[in-house]
Amino acid sequence: WRVLYQVLVESARTTAMLFTILIAAMLFSGFVNFTSMPGDLKDWILAQGFGPLMVVGAMMLIYVLLGTIMEELSMVLLTIPVFFPIVTGLGFDPVWFGVLIVLVVQIGLISPPVGMNLFVLNALLKDVRLGDIFRGVWLFVLMLVLALVAVLEFQPLALWLPGFMR
Repeated sequence: WRVLYQVLVESARTTAMLFTILIAAMLFSGFVNFTSMPGDLKDWILAQGFGPLMVVGAMMLIYVLLGTIMEELSMVLLTIPVFFPIVTGLGFDPVWFGVLIVLVVQIGLISPPVGMNLFVLNALLKDVRLGDIFRGVWLFVLMLVLALVAVLEFQPLALWLPGFMR
């Protein structure tokens, strides 16, 4: 019973943390929509003469950088209210943007120094040092970055399969 109690307490803590993040993200999203910041930001970006793909590419770079220092759920919940209206305002498909987000989150999950999956792997493989895992993951990061660039440049790669569901 003691173990069950500890599991329930830990589950309640985790759930409370996730709901706190969700509530904060909802408040932030409401604030962002109230101030019409995404529309103003989109207009400013287009006035600067940046191309739509360059804007989305810059967003992906921001996501990759944030993914190396931030937990993924928090990163996505805090940035989607700002980035999603800009992307749809630029005329891009929301499903395509969602696939890009999934790719950058995967890059964040295996990129040092936060790379949550690397720490899980280290916990499972007790005889392998964390530094060895960090060194071994770079090829996978490179492959995910190449996949991100391919999907960024060729939207049909991300929209082919979901196209059958419409």
